[in-house]
Amino acid sequence: MVVVPSPTQLSTEKLRAVDLPIVDLSADRAEVSKLIVKACEEYGFFKVINHGVPEDIIVKLEQEGRDFFALPVSEKQRAGPANPLGYGCKSIGFNGDKGEVEYLTLNTNPLSIAQRSKTISINDPSKFSNAASGYIEAVEGLACELLELMAEGMLIPDTSVFSKLIRDVDNDSILRLNHYPPLQAVECKDWDTSPTYADSHKVGFGEHSDPQILTLLRSNDVGGLQISVENGVWIPVPPDPTAFWVNVGDMLQAMTNGRFVSVRHRALTNVSKSRMSMAYLGAPPLHAWISAPPEMVTPNSLSLYRPFTWAEYKKTTYSLSLGDTRLHLFRASCTDHAGAGVA
Repeated sequence: MVVVPSPTQLSTEKLRAVDLPIVDLSADRAEVSKLIVKACEEYGFFKVINHGVPEDIIVKLEQEGRDFFALPVSEKQRAGPANPLGYGCKSIGFNGDKGEVEYLTLNTNPLSIAQRSKTISINDPSKFSNAASGYIEAVEGLACELLELMAEGMLIPDTSVFSKLIRDVDNDSILRLNHYPPLQAVECKDWDTSPTYADSHKVGFGEHSDPQILTLLRSNDVGGLQISVENGVWIPVPPDPTAFWVNVGDMLQAMTNGRFVSVRHRALTNVSKSRMSMAYLGAPPLHAWISAPPEMVTPNSLSLYRPFTWAEYKKTTYSLSLGDTRLHLFRASCTDHAGAGVA
């Protein structure tokens, strides 16, 4: 299944302007944790400001990304094909998923980045490697802080229950740079001579949820990101290059026993400006078992999902098309509940 909608689908979809949650990390910690939990329950998505990631660290990687995507195609292809790491273009999934995007996907391990950098930047691979590693270290720290605030807000005694998975030396986190080239508006051939929404936008990255724990996304000042919390209704996300957008992923939905929502989202291209985003996707080690902590399972809230490993879930993810849902495949059975000791 190819997830890119037709122009007719785009032009008839509902768009809704919503004031999305904003979390100021410089505010009172107790209030911040409550706001984060509320945002994750209602949207699975929020913007974080005063996040503490130095601007120069962001700028360095963004410049390296722009320089890479500006290279001739033959030079960029040295870093590919994306299988799943490396450079890719248009083909964004393993089952025919397509989009108007080119991307660079890296494992966050410093040694892996140093090795991959040799194919990304021939002239000065250490410059790219240092920029990527510095960015990853900063955003991983932010991700861990947010996960610990979430645990605090849900009154989980072990506040490291989520963050320790991406702090693990064997974590499977990735960094993904996405570049959406600009498109030219095409006038309608019928009675309306003005460009339509569908004419001036194409799907850069199709509708999906992130399978990992959480995503920290930073983009330039060009819009295109949209989220969906209601089937068939899309909420445009205003660009803010000074902030990070946070997505709840499938793993966090499972580990909160469905209390948090793994947000479905997509990215559209812009008619006249290129958009570049940098996504850190925090993931546990492949061998890590995923299950909700005891505080998330009560007589009134039975376990929704059976325990599974990240490797098992990741394999399932790659076997499906981009827009397919996955967590329902890991639902707990009646026998799971019977043995849980919940009266």
